[in-house]
Amino acid sequence: MNTTSATVTQTIELKKGSDGSGMEPGYFARRNVWDWLFAVLMVAGGLVAFTQYNAAMDGYEKGILIGAVPSMIWLGWFWRPLRVLAVAVGALALLAIWLYQTPAGTADLTRADQVFMLKYFISSQSAILWMSMLFFMSTVFYWVGMFSRGGQTFELLGSRLAWVAVTLALVGTMVRWYESHQIGPDIGHIPVSNLYEVFVLFCWMTAAFYLYYEDHYKTRSMGAFVMLVVSAAVGFLLWYTVIREAHEIQPLVPALQSWWMKLHVPANFIGYGTFAIAAMLAFAFLIKQSASESRWYKLAPLWLLGVVLCFEPIVFRQSAAEKGGSYWFVYFGISALIVATIMYGRHRIAARLPSFEVLDDAMYKAIAVGFAFFTIATVLGALWAAEAWGGYWSWDPKETWALIVWLNYAAWLHMRLMKGLRGTVAAWWALVGLVVTTFAFLGVNMFLSGLHSYGEL
Repeated sequence: MNTTSATVTQTIELKKGSDGSGMEPGYFARRNVWDWLFAVLMVAGGLVAFTQYNAAMDGYEKGILIGAVPSMIWLGWFWRPLRVLAVAVGALALLAIWLYQTPAGTADLTRADQVFMLKYFISSQSAILWMSMLFFMSTVFYWVGMFSRGGQTFELLGSRLAWVAVTLALVGTMVRWYESHQIGPDIGHIPVSNLYEVFVLFCWMTAAFYLYYEDHYKTRSMGAFVMLVVSAAVGFLLWYTVIREAHEIQPLVPALQSWWMKLHVPANFIGYGTFAIAAMLAFAFLIKQSASESRWYKLAPLWLLGVVLCFEPIVFRQSAAEKGGSYWFVYFGISALIVATIMYGRHRIAARLPSFEVLDDAMYKAIAVGFAFFTIATVLGALWAAEAWGGYWSWDPKETWALIVWLNYAAWLHMRLMKGLRGTVAAWWALVGLVVTTFAFLGVNMFLSGLHSYGEL
């Protein structure tokens, strides 16, 4: 047999099914009964929503609903754990809506304090508080797994708790959406409109993307680092709830009364969440790299973490003086404990972490996904600005810093793809990127004013 014939034969063999009896099945032929059942459920859910609420939707919102159905089906087929998540969230949200109904067939929000399941589990605020506690517990279990002999068991528990927390976060979001419409027809809106709501969005979205990478790379040890940033966000969320009573549903300001918000804000926070994941994986990369070092300047990642964590109470000192001052003292103590634990156990941590190649690849993929969605969000934001304020770009502080974030990660990806950027420099750059992104997300709201001042602290 000549070389050409051998190559053709080998190619045909590679395309055969696992039993060698024929060509590999096509995309739809590879779907199992559960895939198709999930698709039927999504279509049915979309039809029910359209039938019940189409009179309250404009043309754009109908388009979003129609596009959401095939998108959810594809996501569930792409990553099958999402099927279980979607069904669980839908079932619990519908249960909450049903429990809000009175015998007369009308909704009564006071039942949130009367019905056991609503009061303690699946009203919006109850579900979000459960989310907060479970994310904290998940982080603890991931870190216990780093240092215990039964590490895999504890990491599995951390992963399972993270899944439950994501589920309850989504249930809380969906039920809050319903609750807002019951307060008044001019108040109802998708809950991504203020700092409280977007922090909930950031928490579950960041955790969900991490859980995908955990499944993809078949390692749970990265969770100890990624869940730190999720827990930090939860800590801020709880503090913000106390000082502002931010969990109360408020009417939208005029600039936010637009269907663009339903697209722009989630796309933005996919970017924020995946950039945060990349930074925490970069931090893990640097800790693994510096594990064998004893010279103080080689432990710069740890010193940096300590400065950032312990500096945060100073940033919020004004509000801390008004309310919740003791909260930031506790935060300071926990921050110092985290830094000391990582410093002391860095050799054990380095041994538990996946290889440099896995950390580097996951960091790259997280930034690539985040950059794509952040680009989409920026374009959508410009279109929204043209509709709301009459111009695509006004060099508002929020817009300017969004551009800085975009340029930072565009440069990172360019250096990665064109110059082969890897290792230490890439990791440090990703960490700096998180600082820039955090300022664009929070710092602008705290220290600068502009057209986006409705998000101030």
